[in-house]
Amino acid sequence: MLIANTGIKTDNYYLPPFNLKEGEFVVIHLHNGAHYYDLKMELVDIFTRKMNVENIQVYRAFSFVNYFGESNFRRIFHPIRVGEYIKKNAGNDTGIAEKIYETSYINNRTRVNSLAATSRKLLSLYSTLSHSQNIIFDLDGLDPLGAKEIYEIVKSNVGKGGSAILLDWTDDMKNDCAKFITIEMMED
Repeated sequence: MLIANTGIKTDNYYLPPFNLKEGEFVVIHLHNGAHYYDLKMELVDIFTRKMNVENIQVYRAFSFVNYFGESNFRRIFHPIRVGEYIKKNAGNDTGIAEKIYETSYINNRTRVNSLAATSRKLLSLYSTLSHSQNIIFDLDGLDPLGAKEIYEIVKSNVGKGGSAILLDWTDDMKNDCAKFITIEMMED
């Protein structure tokens, strides 16, 4: 058992009970709206053990597939390159992180800020998977093909013993996961 949730009820939302075991893929449907980002980041903090909540036991911390960002100064004068990003963010299994080089136009000198959204997400995903098989991710900012590509890579990782939580505002993956949990928003 990786996560045991007996349900969370706040003034803003209700997260129904669920358990997550190794080798499972859970989609948490957050709905779309002004609440989406804050709610998503709160759940990320819970599942990565940055925040404790009484009704959720996280037995093994998850890693969030974070967004790439760099300051304007850095972007202009010394942009981060793919090789540097991998060196800084990848875990011990750099072979996974280096799968990004299978994309023909990406090498260790490619500027990360010049990559399209899907390629940046792939770089972050591979780097996260190089140090953790238990991940939390979203598909924000990706086109449908990019979202499908990321989803399939994560599904493959889950099939090899990993576990994943997708925080999403759509219900597109409802029939393609072990558990589909819908957050219930509280009325004002």
